[in-house]
Amino acid sequence: MDKQLTKTDLAFVLGFLFTLIVGVGAFLYGVKVGAERTEAKYAAELKAAQAAAADSILAYQQQDLVSFYHTVFLPYREFSTEWLTVRGKWLAGETSDLAASLKELARAAERKYDAVKGTHVPLASPLLKEARDGYLNSLRLFAGSFSGLVSQAKSHDAFRLLEIVESDETYRSGVRSALHAQQAYYGAMMKWGATLDPDIPEEYDPPAKLGTADWTGLPLLVKNKITADYLARRGAFDDFLPQDLTAKIDSLIQTGRAGQLNLHTFQSVAELLTGTEAVRAGDFLALKAQLYGDELLPQLPFFSPGG
Repeated sequence: MDKQLTKTDLAFVLGFLFTLIVGVGAFLYGVKVGAERTEAKYAAELKAAQAAAADSILAYQQQDLVSFYHTVFLPYREFSTEWLTVRGKWLAGETSDLAASLKELARAAERKYDAVKGTHVPLASPLLKEARDGYLNSLRLFAGSFSGLVSQAKSHDAFRLLEIVESDETYRSGVRSALHAQQAYYGAMMKWGATLDPDIPEEYDPPAKLGTADWTGLPLLVKNKITADYLARRGAFDDFLPQDLTAKIDSLIQTGRAGQLNLHTFQSVAELLTGTEAVRAGDFLALKAQLYGDELLPQLPFFSPGG
């Protein structure tokens, strides 16, 4: 005999069905929301990846390196050359009015600062921006140092004044800032090279003792970055550029003289050359044909004869 459902049973069945429907609906809604969130996440990641790829394509183009050379590096280099020329005249006793000399150096640094500060550097190339900011800061500090030491020029001879300048903390900060900017510029060149040659890394962290054999096998752009880093650690104001030191190191190694002198690391060769003042501006160009026939370099004037 069939038994009719009681009101309690009917309520239970209806309640179960309602719960089931709600549960299924919540599940389907959760799936939909989850799918939408997943799609949104992957869409955002894809967009970010595409943006990064676009930035990578736009970053460190040769025209940006060339533009930086003419608008930022060259004005700074003109000032540094002027300072080294004045320094040489001081040491040779060819400058009688040291105070006027310092005033003119301060004005020269200010002029170059004004010339550089309005330059544009692509946002996609942060190392170039870092280099520009470093050169700007160095020019500002040099101007402040020279103008601040004018009063001392009246009571000291050239040799003593040079000692005072080179021990002045503002001046020393200017040197450090310029060398840091140089590191960033040569780092940008290496990143440019990495976009064209798979054997050139975007970054390179040399071992504490880089052997001469390992050094010799590195691409020229990597070597130049290593020498730029070395010069920054050395902290001296020199007339030569990283590639000049690179060329002298390669020459000493390739001729066998490094081995004869029992020098088997990059550091030992670099210290000998810089410590004996054996490196000069233009050494790279003098040795380029002999050492670097087919090495990849950006078309910058200081890498080419007559540049």
